[in-house]
Amino acid sequence: MDEAEREQGPWRRNLRVLWFCTFVAGMAFSEIMPFLSLYISSLGNYTKSQVTMYSGLVYAADFFVSAIASPLWGMVADRKGRKLMLLRSSLGMAVAMSLMGFATSVWQLVALRALQGVFAGFISNAQALVASQTPRKHSGASLSTLMTGVTSGMLLGPVIGGVLAQIFSIRLTFFITGGLLLLTFFMSWIFVEEQFKPVVRDPNQKRLHNPLAAFPNPKLILVLLSSTLIVQFGNISISPIISLYVKELMHNVGPITVVAGIIAALPGISNIIAAPRLGRYGDQHGSGKVLLFGYIFATVMYVPQGFVTSVWMLGILRFMIGISDGALFPEIQTLLTKNSPVELTSTVFSWNQSFQSIGNMMGSLLGGWIAGVFNYNAVFISTAALMLINLALVWWLVPEIRKPQIQVAND
Repeated sequence: MDEAEREQGPWRRNLRVLWFCTFVAGMAFSEIMPFLSLYISSLGNYTKSQVTMYSGLVYAADFFVSAIASPLWGMVADRKGRKLMLLRSSLGMAVAMSLMGFATSVWQLVALRALQGVFAGFISNAQALVASQTPRKHSGASLSTLMTGVTSGMLLGPVIGGVLAQIFSIRLTFFITGGLLLLTFFMSWIFVEEQFKPVVRDPNQKRLHNPLAAFPNPKLILVLLSSTLIVQFGNISISPIISLYVKELMHNVGPITVVAGIIAALPGISNIIAAPRLGRYGDQHGSGKVLLFGYIFATVMYVPQGFVTSVWMLGILRFMIGISDGALFPEIQTLLTKNSPVELTSTVFSWNQSFQSIGNMMGSLLGGWIAGVFNYNAVFISTAALMLINLALVWWLVPEIRKPQIQVAND
């Protein structure tokens, strides 16, 4: 599909529909997180340490399986179409999430979270579909806009989930969440349009043993995927300790849970504001410039978070982190899009999801460990160090990223 066909295609309507679908999916994924540990503790007579251990297993099961399954589904998507993968993912996760409401043991919950990981990929396939249909000159703005749907849903999810669990029950909330994912299935089925044309491979062409050999700049792709892992690792490592850090700053006095929720939401709010604007700037002046700005800005904002003495200062700095996230994740995806053959769009986005899942696993496990061995401020300092290392990797390994526009893969 050339640029003229893309411009006339259904990409604008698909972007609007998938923005709403990713909003609903993001909300569904995040609304069960606040009380998942409470649900685990209700499944047996466990000690505090057992609940902590089982919670880690339940959280990790989804990410671990997703990291393995995503590349496989990505290859299927490039051969059979991205819309099919949207339907597969939304329906499968709707079933898995609803079954969690029937769980009677922690091991059933671990198995169902693993099943959820098998069907993961709605967000990445929505991104791949939008990326493959959008004219390259609009890809940065489109992917950044799509990311605001996910972010908005994840912001509202914990609030809505907490209210539903309070009014009804935790079990019923799983069924409601499954219903929301079923809604995304029907919306994707009815409203998303994809004129998918699978690439016909030459049977005489030798099969490449190196999967990166099909990309014009394999080193850039590998650095960008590694960057996804590092950025996600840094973000998630903060999550386990943010409420405890707020509690310490407030000296265990006042509405700690409410303030912690607000602090946790602030990066998402600034991300929604900043991401589309940074995406448009990247389309006009170069995505690489926006990416480098994101690393520098994140490093500068993370360091002082470990030394604040008031919750207000922490809130301001957390708000600023959302700006760096708006520069990092969408621009990594934009650069992956602009430097990948169109027929491999889903493949590269599924790899990106795998690296993100690995970052989720490592960040959630090591963030708490660093805080336990050292202190809360060590988590922020180590995250700033990771951003600086990532900046150095990008700067020296792919110097072409500093140019206004780097190579764009041929259609």
